[in-house]
Amino acid sequence: MSKKLTIKAALQLAQSRTESLDAQVLLGAVLKVERAYLLAHPEAVLSDDQAAQYLSQLERLAAGEPLPYLLGRRAFYDREFWVSPDVLIPRPETELLVQTAITWAQKKTKLMAVDVGTGSGALAVTFAANVPAAHVVAVDVSPAALDIARRNAEQQGVSVTFFQGDLLQPLLAANLRFDLLLANLPYIASDVVLGLDVSCYEPHLALDGGADGLDLVRQLLAQAPRLANPGALLLLEIGADQGAAAADLAQQTFPQAAVQIEPDLAGLDRMVRIQLGD
Repeated sequence: MSKKLTIKAALQLAQSRTESLDAQVLLGAVLKVERAYLLAHPEAVLSDDQAAQYLSQLERLAAGEPLPYLLGRRAFYDREFWVSPDVLIPRPETELLVQTAITWAQKKTKLMAVDVGTGSGALAVTFAANVPAAHVVAVDVSPAALDIARRNAEQQGVSVTFFQGDLLQPLLAANLRFDLLLANLPYIASDVVLGLDVSCYEPHLALDGGADGLDLVRQLLAQAPRLANPGALLLLEIGADQGAAAADLAQQTFPQAAVQIEPDLAGLDRMVRIQLGD
């Protein structure tokens, strides 16, 4: 079949197995062509190697492996990032954090920003690219994730300082203080993680947030007061059912701060915003 597999036939094979758009993106990546080419040339014939690669990856896609891992990349905000199974796939919901951060930072002339649990580096690199005057630090406990994040920073041509360590411990050790904190930490409850399809492919380290999903948020908030400058802004992504609990934790840690829960585009609780006074 591989010798005679056309673009049309290749896409027809995928119809009952996966989303048509995913199949088109996958085939376009294998052939190194745009989607428009696939639609305009349905009778074009794949080479043996192309057919074998496509059919192999189609099997993996149909089995549930995320398309970004097959492609090795994922679009986020205004750019594209390398990803691997060592990092969480950036989600559109997380763009709320970086958009809020960029808007807030535009009013600042001097800024130290930290991205805690950076993973692929999507938040840190996107922020650094859009706010080039800021000093951006990114932290992750996973050396493998930091390798991906460094690659993304280099690819995007931005300056980010990377630390390997647990939450804010590297900043405590280096005596660094922040004006802006971004964190998309694991926030799924432990007993829920194993029942999710994503747990078969994405790193548990980036998903499991403990008994109620807020263990790492608690730890981060416990460390933050020692490092937050006056007037600092903290932005933390949370689960849709964690708004009230996360807001209580934030207010207990920073009694004088303005604490808000911000919704995502679907109207679900998605971000804790903690604005400290000057």
